[in-house]
Amino acid sequence: MDSRITLTQIRVRGFHLDGYGHVNHARYLEFLEEGRWAYFDDHAEFASGLAQGAAFVVVNLNIDYRRAAVVNDDLDIETYLTRLGGRSGVVGHRVTHRASGERVVAASLTFVLLDQKSGQVIPLAGEWHERLAPLVVEDPDAA
Repeated sequence: MDSRITLTQIRVRGFHLDGYGHVNHARYLEFLEEGRWAYFDDHAEFASGLAQGAAFVVVNLNIDYRRAAVVNDDLDIETYLTRLGGRSGVVGHRVTHRASGERVVAASLTFVLLDQKSGQVIPLAGEWHERLAPLVVEDPDAA
């Protein structure tokens, strides 16, 4: 797998389920967040900047639910950076059912970096662009 993509594995447990016996849509937000934290762990380029006072702030999230996941399903969550703009970036997520290879969820998350002291958005230029641009991959789910 491309080193710019982080793979996180989760087993669906009973507490992830809703009354219909499948993973509740809101739980996918937690799965995706787990993937992002693992991504930061794997990419010092991001983690070091966050440690210096930048906050990763979600400003938009689009989720395409494609298949139900149920108890004891093993899911693979791929997390990757797909775009850097002047003020925002986009993180992609793919959740795949490991046994069947079927896509469970595809998501696109837009973020900004916020200076925690000033409360101002940090431009993704200069040092931040140099730091993050090598991590950008083409979105595997892009048409």
